Amino acid sequence: MVVQVLRTIARSGSVVVLTIHQPSARILGTLGRLLLISGGRTVYAGTPAGLKLFFSEFVGTPIPDNENPAEFALDTIRDLEHQPGGAALLVDFNARWQMAGNRNTKKVSPMSLEFAIAESVSRGKLVAGCGTGVLSSSVPTFANPLMTEVWVLAKRSFTNTRRMPELFGMRLGTLMVMGLILATVFLRLDDTPKGVQERLGFFAMAMSSLFYVCADALPVFIQERHIYLRETAHNAYRRISYVLANAVVSFPPLVILSVVFAVSTFFPVGLAGGGASLVFFALVVLGSLWAGTGFVLFVSAVVPHVMLSYTVVAAILAYFLLFSGFFINRDRIPSYWIWLHYVSLVKYPYQAALQNEFSNANRCFTRGIQVFDGTPIGGMSDAVKMKVLHAISAALGTNVTASTCIVTGADVLTQHAVTDVGMWTCLIVIALFGFLFRALFYLVLLVGSKNKRK
Repeated sequence: MVVQVLRTIARSGSVVVLTIHQPSARILGTLGRLLLISGGRTVYAGTPAGLKLFFSEFVGTPIPDNENPAEFALDTIRDLEHQPGGAALLVDFNARWQMAGNRNTKKVSPMSLEFAIAESVSRGKLVAGCGTGVLSSSVPTFANPLMTEVWVLAKRSFTNTRRMPELFGMRLGTLMVMGLILATVFLRLDDTPKGVQERLGFFAMAMSSLFYVCADALPVFIQERHIYLRETAHNAYRRISYVLANAVVSFPPLVILSVVFAVSTFFPVGLAGGGASLVFFALVVLGSLWAGTGFVLFVSAVVPHVMLSYTVVAAILAYFLLFSGFFINRDRIPSYWIWLHYVSLVKYPYQAALQNEFSNANRCFTRGIQVFDGTPIGGMSDAVKMKVLHAISAALGTNVTASTCIVTGADVLTQHAVTDVGMWTCLIVIALFGFLFRALFYLVLLVGSKNKRK
């Protein structure tokens, strides 16, 4: 029954106001308060149980036991409305009844409907139409504790996500296609100078692409914004509860996406380090997605327009990539732009991935005549290269052969100036960026929405 459902909603902490015509005695008994209006004026305001006594005293005769009080009241009001004075007699009688109070119940001082609704919402339940007219300081601002709000909001968000599995499927498909393209382009990289450059390109492209993939979360809050503003305007829940619920629901899919992307690229590309390096690489991907979704969430709160927010995200991520250390080394960035290098979201996952790949000092990437790759001598024959190499060896006073290791993984990190922050520190910074942007998102919500129930 619809009325039973509405009664359950009312008991859960919501105020339910409904209009109903000629309710049955059974439905009448489920209502908490009853308001009868004729011509815009109140002819009865009280409990359904007091309806029978009220109209019995008005007409001067008892209402028969087998008579529905609601039907009797409506018939009486309808008869009065056809008279010249309308229901004025009943309006006056109701005013006197409210002033004198029901003789069979304790006298109470009435409160306004607006105050009753306000107090009901603050208490999380419907209240009787009585009070002092002043809210008690002990009345809580919110109907439910913080964790209950987080649980309800998270459950609602999860239900919405489950109803639209194509959204997660689209994100998963995008990452899988991106991983497939990167894996086939950078397939089985070797330990040569060219292999080093290709690895740098792979990491820069992979890390920056992860942040661009996060842009698909931009419309989520923008579409929910009017619902959020409407609900928080009347203290339906705390703003921090919305932020926490969003983080709780969004994190598990990120774990799945990060594992899929890491596995689909780590082995085909030929990244080194085995299982430990794979786990760290997956954590870097997860941290990037976590920070990226937080950044996108923050932008969607600041710029509540889908097309504008996409433009802002694309522009800022391009700046982050420019100052990440891939296009220009950290020690070559002008001092007045160095701050952008350290606030770049792409710097830290890019640097962490490089250190994870090149941290082995015993791994060699340039041997003997490979040192001439990329130079004019590189196009000459191996015999000429060996002669030049022997000449260099003689000048340096060392014996450099074709198998001598010249550039190790540690040398690669030093050459590209990615040793200022450790790999685990970079991972922590990435995670902190995710928390920072969600904190900024909360501040924007706190400042940008107003409470109408102050």
